[in-house]
Amino acid sequence: MWTGLLANENLPLKKQKTEADHGNRAAPSQDEETSCLPEEEEACEGEEEEDGDTFADMMKHGLTETDVGILKYVSDHEGFSGILKERYSDFVVHEINKQGKTVHLDDVSVPADTEDDDVLTEEQKKQLGDLQLYKNKEGTVSIQVVDDTKEKRTLIHKAIKTQFPGLETKTEEKDGCRFIVAYHVAGKKALAAPRKHFWPKNRGSFCHFVLYKENKDTMDAINVLSKFLRLRPNMFSYMGTKDKRAITVQEIAVLRITADRLAHLNKCLLNLKVGNFSYKNHPLKLGELQGNHFTVIIRNISGTGEQVHQAMTSLKQTGFINYYGMQRFGTTAVPTQHVGRAILRNNWNQVVDLILKPRPGAEKEYLVHCREEWAKTQDPEAALKKLPNKRCLEGQLLRGLSMYGKKNIVTAFGLIPRNNRLMYIHSYQSFVWNTMVSRRIQAFGLKAVAGDLVLRGTEEAEQHSIHDIVMPLPGFDVIYPSHHIGDGYRELLSADGLDIDNMRHKVRDYSLAGAYRRIIIRPTDVSWDVIQYDDPRISLVHTDFEKLENKPAPVFNTEGKYRALRMEFSLPPSTYATMAVREVLKLDTSIKKQTQLNTLWFN
Repeated sequence: MWTGLLANENLPLKKQKTEADHGNRAAPSQDEETSCLPEEEEACEGEEEEDGDTFADMMKHGLTETDVGILKYVSDHEGFSGILKERYSDFVVHEINKQGKTVHLDDVSVPADTEDDDVLTEEQKKQLGDLQLYKNKEGTVSIQVVDDTKEKRTLIHKAIKTQFPGLETKTEEKDGCRFIVAYHVAGKKALAAPRKHFWPKNRGSFCHFVLYKENKDTMDAINVLSKFLRLRPNMFSYMGTKDKRAITVQEIAVLRITADRLAHLNKCLLNLKVGNFSYKNHPLKLGELQGNHFTVIIRNISGTGEQVHQAMTSLKQTGFINYYGMQRFGTTAVPTQHVGRAILRNNWNQVVDLILKPRPGAEKEYLVHCREEWAKTQDPEAALKKLPNKRCLEGQLLRGLSMYGKKNIVTAFGLIPRNNRLMYIHSYQSFVWNTMVSRRIQAFGLKAVAGDLVLRGTEEAEQHSIHDIVMPLPGFDVIYPSHHIGDGYRELLSADGLDIDNMRHKVRDYSLAGAYRRIIIRPTDVSWDVIQYDDPRISLVHTDFEKLENKPAPVFNTEGKYRALRMEFSLPPSTYATMAVREVLKLDTSIKKQTQLNTLWFN
């Protein structure tokens, strides 16, 4: 007899929540390798990366997979060594949109507005463009109205204001002829000011575009676009955040900004490109994507051709355990799940202590001084003075403590952006889920057994396989497996000082509804090849940007001294490509272990 979501008649009839439904009040899901809690909310342009020695030192105190419950594999093939993300171009992510189409940047042209496309000549557009960019010394452009009618003049006024934001127009009469004169309305700032009026009625209010980015996370990229366009970041919408240390391609939508203004940014953006513009009547919503397509390069592999074939065939046919990847748990000596546990236990002094106390491992010098000051004085204002950037996470907490005092920690903690606050408690849920799934695989292997949970709407019970089985993230709105693994949840939470029957929190934001997550994921569109190369510094993928620039694809040397595995596959949202790679290599994917591998190889 099956108990679980399919067979249990006592379940509420409302739609069961999966992670993709964001039933867990999830913060924007990170599809891949973005750091859970960015060190700085706003990235500084041109900020230098940590040097290799400092980073390696910092990672000595980082987490490994066993620290976060990642213990098991699904296949018994022999693993082999290789280096993941040695270069950010070794990890390429293309979003798969709502319609199931893989998103590419392959067109940077601006779509024409049919209504006012024929009103201005190419020469007039060039003059107006020069005027808009302050290249015209006259300060105005005059356009004579041929076949003068009010309708014709209106079209010209509208075309100029729509296509050349920052310009104003007026009608003047000279020698019996009417001219429309374009000029700057309010100095250089007006170039970036969005025009709310003169938006054609037949044009969708949202400009959708493809964002190509290198080595920058999605929020950093949107902050950069916001600054150039002088917009609030919340004017942009997207379906999911993408990795920092990668090349990624995704759809973005922005309210009432023309494709022309966006296209102009391509001249000044670093590591970002925009294109494939279209106008639609709706923004994008978090979670609407169907998934992501990954191209991953594993360098310096040791595996034989046969070992690679076995590993990749297993990934294609069976899949991998759907663990939450290492980036869910932070990269420092204080794991984010420990902060999450303290929040859930209402132990707010411990929350502050975990975030602000000195920690082992290298950090930026100003953070070290800030932590030392806090440990010595417990004075938020004195510690805050040590930070050049007050918008980092520690700075926001200290600012809250100086404003509201140490007796109002809940309010002070609220100054940290909501998504970052929730990331802590989701990290704790993820730790519990990983731990319990490892126990489930240990106990029952890859068979579906009585007491497992399956989502409603799948096939008949006797046809269930391991690919149908889900496990809950703990919360007040889920049920647990009826075999002994279900009891394990209660024991684990109880040992952490939490009551599984009372997951509602005094602060509503931190009440956990819970959600269900498949325990095994089978990737689609799986392909692979082994390539040889001599120069470890060259890119081994042909990016969308390189194709746009007509740059040649990389050429591989069949006698090259290094071997790399190039693998491609597609995954649903909220799954971690690093966990697929882990299953192939049978290697710990934590930054701590990968840094050790890198250090060994280069020494």
